[in-house]
Amino acid sequence: MLSLSRSVPFRPCAAAIARAHSTVARSSASIAYVDPARSQHPSVTTTPENVPEDVREELESALRVDQAGELAANWIYKGQHDVLGRDPATGPLIQDMWDQEKKHLTVMNKLQLQHRVRPTVLWEVARLGGYGLGAITALMGREAAMACTEAVETVIGEHYDDQLKAFEQLPPDHPSVPLLKEVIKEFRDDELEHLDIAVENDSQKAPAHALLSTVVGAGCKVAIELCKRF
Repeated sequence: MLSLSRSVPFRPCAAAIARAHSTVARSSASIAYVDPARSQHPSVTTTPENVPEDVREELESALRVDQAGELAANWIYKGQHDVLGRDPATGPLIQDMWDQEKKHLTVMNKLQLQHRVRPTVLWEVARLGGYGLGAITALMGREAAMACTEAVETVIGEHYDDQLKAFEQLPPDHPSVPLLKEVIKEFRDDELEHLDIAVENDSQKAPAHALLSTVVGAGCKVAIELCKRF
């Protein structure tokens, strides 16, 4: 069982630092969406046609949720940073994760256009709800902010895994499909890194950690289902 002591200084652990270096070193599928040399490649400009209606609906609902989720994540980290950004240890940690989410949203916006997916009508709800969640948990303290990240990224990691299974129905010979799968894998791994960083930085020492995690996780699952439909 983790100690509830508050005396341990807050700092990114060596594992998190090592992971940051490995993230930079590993190949990034998403770079295809920001590389001008690939801007006209079929892998980033076309979408599968003539697929069964249920497969098309699965693709559209998945990308609609992903775009909304990355929007909400950006605003969660903005809310946390507005409260904790001046802390010399917490601020840079939140900023690093926020910067990754900014990249995710940029790519998801391009995927939404590429695959001709209608954005969620709950766009403003995702933005305002994300900011409120980030700011409120940060006001509860750095451990609660990390617990929020842990809960959100747990749900998102599982969600991306489910999507990868569903995407097995997409035509593998279409140029966009292998890239789409690799982007989802990349983003899943980024989110799971955020989860690990949160745990390593005292998320489970947050007051009422179990209750907070349950509430935040349940809220994320409800948001996913709503964005699939609306």
